[in-house]
Amino acid sequence: MLMFYYAYIKENAYLLLGINSFGSIIETIYLIVYMIYAPSNSRIFTAKLLVLFNFLAYGVIVGVTYQIPNPLLRLKVVGWINVIFSVCVFAAPLSILRLVIRTKSVEYMSFPLSFCLTICAVMWFFYGLLIKDLFVAAPNILGFTFGMAQMILFLVYKNTKRPILPEFKLNEMPNRVAAADDEIIVACESTTQTGLKTGEGENKTSCEADDDHENQSQTTETSAITHDIETSPESIV
Repeated sequence: MLMFYYAYIKENAYLLLGINSFGSIIETIYLIVYMIYAPSNSRIFTAKLLVLFNFLAYGVIVGVTYQIPNPLLRLKVVGWINVIFSVCVFAAPLSILRLVIRTKSVEYMSFPLSFCLTICAVMWFFYGLLIKDLFVAAPNILGFTFGMAQMILFLVYKNTKRPILPEFKLNEMPNRVAAADDEIIVACESTTQTGLKTGEGENKTSCEADDDHENQSQTTETSAITHDIETSPESIV
């Protein structure tokens, strides 16, 4: 959008106007699709960025610079603002480069995208050079540099597979892992022993209670038999 505004205040910049108009339409469609399918937190965060940069910041830049009476000075101010934001856009892949170097894997990097961005930066650089427009050519030097760095990293790490954690046998485990396993085994054994002791105590208690009950029943039966014998007629005779 900044390049579109730059092309609008620049004379005979029809190519810049057409390309950036088409780019703005494509980016708008992309944002709409993203806002439809993104999670709620991501949608809220993206909406805040859109309001902050695409409306507030862009509106302030257009409103302030359009008040500059000298057209040439206005063009230079908008051109330098455009260079600053273009450098920020081209420097954004630095996080991806760091991630690729740290993980030694290019699964987070799209080679077609990096290749197309590099070719685009080269073409815009030569276009700005041919029309003698520093504000078009200068940012694309950085874009070409970062694009080449991405493709070089892709060629270096394209066949690198992410390491898989090695498997250890119990006697081959590292000291920390083995010590942790020993602690777990000891804890399990102590818990099992405690449970066995508790079970044995409960079994003993229940057996003793059954014996007392049987003894009491036998005593009651003996007393009843003795009473019957004493009260029978034969015992009286």
